[in-house]
Amino acid sequence: MRRPFARAVTTALGLISAAAGPFAAATPAAADSVVVGGQPVKIAEAPWVVALSSRDRFGGTRAGQFCGGVVVAPTRVLTAAHCLGREVLGGEPSDLPDLKVIAGRSALSGQGGHEIRISGTWTSPEYDPTTNANDLAVLTLETALPQSYVIEAARPGDAAEVPGVAADVYGWGDTTGNGTYASTLRSARVQVLPDTACERAYPGGFGASYRGETMLCAGDPQGGRDACQGDSGGPLVAAGRLIGLVSWGSGCGQAENPGVYTRVSAVLPTNL
Repeated sequence: MRRPFARAVTTALGLISAAAGPFAAATPAAADSVVVGGQPVKIAEAPWVVALSSRDRFGGTRAGQFCGGVVVAPTRVLTAAHCLGREVLGGEPSDLPDLKVIAGRSALSGQGGHEIRISGTWTSPEYDPTTNANDLAVLTLETALPQSYVIEAARPGDAAEVPGVAADVYGWGDTTGNGTYASTLRSARVQVLPDTACERAYPGGFGASYRGETMLCAGDPQGGRDACQGDSGGPLVAAGRLIGLVSWGSGCGQAENPGVYTRVSAVLPTNL
């Protein structure tokens, strides 16, 4: 089995995997990636998708985008915990005064939308960077977004998580798995897969292993459609509800290596 990667970028100069821990044994989806096998999406069709940005850290070419996120309340954005790790940010989130979310903008270098500073961060105390379990962080925004930007999150037992359900993953990441990045938002249609599919692909041995209690397995059984580097923290949506956050996997768009997502219904704080 190839070493998996947690999907997020660490510097403006290179696609350094954030997985000296995660997509560690699987790589977190890197800060500079786009959805593989996807298609362009107008932000009006998915207003809850946001980009995490720091131009100071990652440069201005892609407006400083390094991970994705999803709006679950006017002042709350969910993302992957590994996106806020020192391997990615080079320090603590508070060390980046220009840390923002970009909302309401499909083209990262375009105009319009909102660029809102992040006033606070919370990382799940259960997050384990070695196993990638509970890969969840919550960002508090300095200014509220419109209610129309909010998506409902799945709760335990939600039918949208059942294997076989069609789902869409969104992001600005690598579109080919070879460093070909998109400048506008993209989505790819995948499906929720049985836990056994990811248990076979990621049995452990390198640090991370698939754990269905807090992880969700999704992909294209034929391959070719997937999240990739740069998509970390972005949403997986089914039946109009948020069911997962891009977390880790091995390679991009490979039938034998599905994507692993944070299972939102299992890890979301009860006060959200």
